[in-house]
Amino acid sequence: MFNVVRERDPPRWTKRAGAQPTASWMSYMVRELLQDFQMNCLQVSDSPYDEDVANTLPMKHYEFPTGYNDDFGSVRLMIPEALFDPSNVKGVGASILGVGPLVTTSVGMCDMDIRPSLYGSVVVTGGNSCLQGFSERLNRDLASKTPPVGISLYYQILRNSMSMRLKIISANSSSERRYGAWIGGSILSSLGSFQQMWLSRQEYEESGKLILERCA
Repeated sequence: MFNVVRERDPPRWTKRAGAQPTASWMSYMVRELLQDFQMNCLQVSDSPYDEDVANTLPMKHYEFPTGYNDDFGSVRLMIPEALFDPSNVKGVGASILGVGPLVTTSVGMCDMDIRPSLYGSVVVTGGNSCLQGFSERLNRDLASKTPPVGISLYYQILRNSMSMRLKIISANSSSERRYGAWIGGSILSSLGSFQQMWLSRQEYEESGKLILERCA
């Protein structure tokens, strides 16, 4: 139980008597709280993070289960910026790619013939894609880096009378985006043609991980 406190005042709450929640339940509720804070407060900046610009945006009020409440300003944009520029995170440096470079690097590792198709169907899914402004920022970052990718690809595009068209595909529902990978996996596993691709535990134990490469 908690008492209502003024903004930024320390929370005043007491534990309920009786059975206490398990560690797994507490872990689940912490994740739910973080997701709720993410959905209601955090926002991806339209361009690389600029504190002066961030301070001009409206603040958002959020109340935690303990009763503590506050208005959040520039931090709303600073936290999700790590997804696009991980170098701002201490101890990470340039060892991790941001979302934009991750897409361009992944596409660049594929055959040249299919790169236009890949850029034309960039699927945005997962919990972080629910952040306000995520798809718009990704679209801007990719639009400035994708076409044309290399001279050879440029000539190939001219030869085939094609144009590199970037398209971000994002489900309207936040639930569908958050669980898109699981939904897609369930659809794939239910296909009749996929049933022949299953590997048994016995097959894996006999051949090890090399059997996955042979099946691929």
